[in-house]
This record gives sequence, structure tokens and C-alpha cells, in this order.
Amino acid sequence: MALDIGMRRTGIAVTDPEQIIATGLKTISTSALKIFLDDFLKTEHVEEVVVGWPKNLDNTDSDVTSFIKDTVVNLRTYFHTLKWHWEDERFTSKMAYKTMEMAGAGKSKMKDKSTVDMLSAVLILQSYLERKRMTS
Repeated sequence: MALDIGMRRTGIAVTDPEQIIATGLKTISTSALKIFLDDFLKTEHVEEVVVGWPKNLDNTDSDVTSFIKDTVVNLRTYFHTLKWHWEDERFTSKMAYKTMEMAGAGKSKMKDKSTVDMLSAVLILQSYLERKRMTS
């Protein structure tokens, strides 16, 4: 599972049991993330959570990094049996917009931030899965 955590919304992506392809699940309010995960984990098998690490182009932390770190610390405490990983999320929003554009999304869909957040989570998870395969 991957989370693209933002101040307002969190995009969520999951993978198949073979961990080959990432798929967008949904976007929810970040304030509801713990409740969502609690319910989701009751019915779905998840071993690892990949969280997008927001960095600036010069590799320094972005202005939302501390918020995301605090959110993950709280989630790790509650969901302590899961393995948590960080994945660089630079350019995922731009890549999500480009993907939507190439897929022929209309202007209203392009303005839908929740779709962008979910696609960003997909890109974060797919990047993690590919890197994991290459190092195995």
C-alpha cells in the first residue's frame, strides 16, 4: 500500500498479491486516514506501507515534510505490525497531471486534486515496487 499524504487529502494506492502493478484505490481526507486504515486492514492483507517523502529539488525537506513525518509517527505507533518505508515523491504530481493529459482527461478531471493525489500514490508505489524488484 502507498500513501501520498497531504495537509488536506491523502491518495491511496495498493498492489496485487504478486506486487507487480500499483492501482489507485481512493483519496480521503488526511484527518480520516487512521480510521480508514483501521477499517481497511480488518479486511485486507497489508504488510508494508510506502509513504511519499516530499523533497525540494535541492534534496532538502519541503514545507510539509514535518507534518507528514508527524502523521507517519502517529500511524506507525498505532499500526506497529506494518513495515513502513519512505519513497521520494518529487515530480509525482507533475507526472500524474501528464498521465491524465495523455489519457485524454478533460479540464474538469485535470482540476480534480483528489485524482491527482491518488495517481501520485500509484506512482510512489510503482516506483517502490520496481526498485524493490531491481535490488532483489
